[in-house]
Formats: sequence, structure tokens, C-alpha cells
Amino acid sequence: MYAAILCALYGIVSPGATERAFSAKYEKLDPPEAVAEPLRKLLAAEALVVRGEKDATVMRVWFRTAIPVKATADQVKNGLTYREIPEGTVVGVIEFPHQFTDFRRQHIPAGAYTLRFAVQPDIGDHTGTAPHPEFSLISPADKDKSADPMAKKDLIELSSEINDGKHPAVLLLFPNYGKDDGPMVVGKGDGVWVVNVRRPVAAGDAKATLGFGITVAGMWKP
Repeated sequence: MYAAILCALYGIVSPGATERAFSAKYEKLDPPEAVAEPLRKLLAAEALVVRGEKDATVMRVWFRTAIPVKATADQVKNGLTYREIPEGTVVGVIEFPHQFTDFRRQHIPAGAYTLRFAVQPDIGDHTGTAPHPEFSLISPADKDKSADPMAKKDLIELSSEINDGKHPAVLLLFPNYGKDDGPMVVGKGDGVWVVNVRRPVAAGDAKATLGFGITVAGMWKP
């Protein structure tokens, strides 16, 4: 009973859950061949592998070994947020073995992509389309070859190529204030599932960790 209460409070998938369940773990895997060498050098040796129904792989994520952030010593001490990541920064690389549907209901073909941080503007048709404004924009790995931060305008254009220039492809980030390194599968309701992890970040010479909540399933319900 106590375990069931905890699952209800925190959205953790319990073994007996009848809802769609996911599993996640780190596995030692090489990044996809499409990833350019300057980016490959940034990536950790293991991938976060997320599996769904019938143990089918949903995605593989190679995070950057240490994600650079801009933060003061006090910010590092008190806890960091996504907003300390400069927009356009490479967060990692993702591979979809099968077509993936992002939070905006856009279909992303199977393949390898880069992940760069961006914040959704609260204007126009963006208003109310996501519970949180922080995303990693998904871009074709074979067209994103620099390890340097990318200007937001250029990033939006590159990511939008996936959908014929209509809108950037997105990986929604939920806040993760937990101290557990994870990975931990969390249900957010309405069919939204997130994998929580903590990843190393670097603010100059200062080292810390930052919680990530990677959306692995679920879509905006207009």
C-alpha cells in the first residue's frame, strides 16, 4: 500500500501498472555513424536507452559528457535550472529506431539527430501548447556538424527541415528536481511519460549536476 501511494504521488510506474509502461537504462553504445566527429568527441560513452511495449526501443540518447552552463558560484551551490544552459548549446544526440511523434504531434522519421537547448517563446501560436517552455530542438545529425553553440534563428531553420520548414522538431523537457541520478520512468498523466536523469554540467571550472526530464511519449492536446 505504501509503495502504491508513493507511485501515485510521484508518478512512478509500478510493476503492476496497467497503463503503458516504459523502461530506461544506460548501455555502452557507440553514437550513430551520421554524427559528425566534432560532436562525437563531446558525448558520453553510454547511451540512455528507452524501451516501450514488447521491449521495443523507443529512443537512444547520448548526452554530452559535461553540458556547459553559465552560472555564478551561488547558482551552482543553490541548484541549477535549464535556463543556465545557453540557447543553441549541444546537449546530446538522439537516435530513433522507428518513427517518433513529438509533443507537437509532428512525425520524426527514424534516424540520428542532434539535440540543442532552446526556450519556446510565449507568443502567438506557441501560447499554451506545452506545460513547460524548455526544449531540446531536434536537428538532422548529418547537417549539424559543429560543436559550437548555434544561433537560435539558424537552429530553428535547421530543425524545421525535418517537417518541411513548418516547425522545429521538439523534445519537451520537464523539470526534474530529484536527487536520484536515475534513470527513472515517471508518468505525468494524459499519456505523457518522462525519464528523469541527472547529468554532469560545467560552469567554467565548477562542476555540478542538473536534472533532466526527457519526454519519451505523449502529445499536446489542443
